[in-house]
Amino acid sequence: MSETTSTVFVVDDDPAVCRALTRLIRSAGYCVEAFGSAHEFLECCPDIQGCACLVLDVGLPDINGLDLQNELNSTKRPLPIIFITGDGDIAMTVRAMKAGATDFLAKPVNDSDLLPAIANALRVSSQALSSRIELDGIHGRMARLTPREREVLALLVEGRPNKQSACELGIAEKTIKVHRARVMEKMEAHSLVDLVRVIDKVCTRPAPVLHRDSQPRAE
Repeated sequence: MSETTSTVFVVDDDPAVCRALTRLIRSAGYCVEAFGSAHEFLECCPDIQGCACLVLDVGLPDINGLDLQNELNSTKRPLPIIFITGDGDIAMTVRAMKAGATDFLAKPVNDSDLLPAIANALRVSSQALSSRIELDGIHGRMARLTPREREVLALLVEGRPNKQSACELGIAEKTIKVHRARVMEKMEAHSLVDLVRVIDKVCTRPAPVLHRDSQPRAE
């Protein structure tokens, strides 16, 4: 992961703290964007792209840090968060960590604590970004399947033999073989094991609409 492609957002209502954190983080080679309130952050960064993390003060005057964390978690793009606070307690720390925070640091924050915490948060972000890209690719390949191919896919990942799949769908076995080859090609799977592994990653198994009759019919 390249630091130049990573963005660290800082949200703190103390201008002096914002300036100090911005200088420190920028000196480590990261791109930094600082905000004085949660509302300002939400207005300026509605759709964050790429690898990023958030250094967030708990005691903000408008929306406190924990509530902002909850709001971000409700979106499709939660950020790894490093909380900083001058008056945190155990209950607050536990709540933040349970909600997915990567670190909870006390003010004044030491360089030796913050920079490793940022590196860790960005690793988490990078892994999540890679996973999203992979899942988007799988969903994109699945979208290329015809309705019949999705039915065949569902039976394939259940381990149904061609003959049984043909019987359940009411089509010829040779037609099943054609659809199976097209499914493997469109899903870019080199084997049935590979196909099953790919489908398991998206946690969706297309439900086939089975025909009641068992007589083969033309496709």
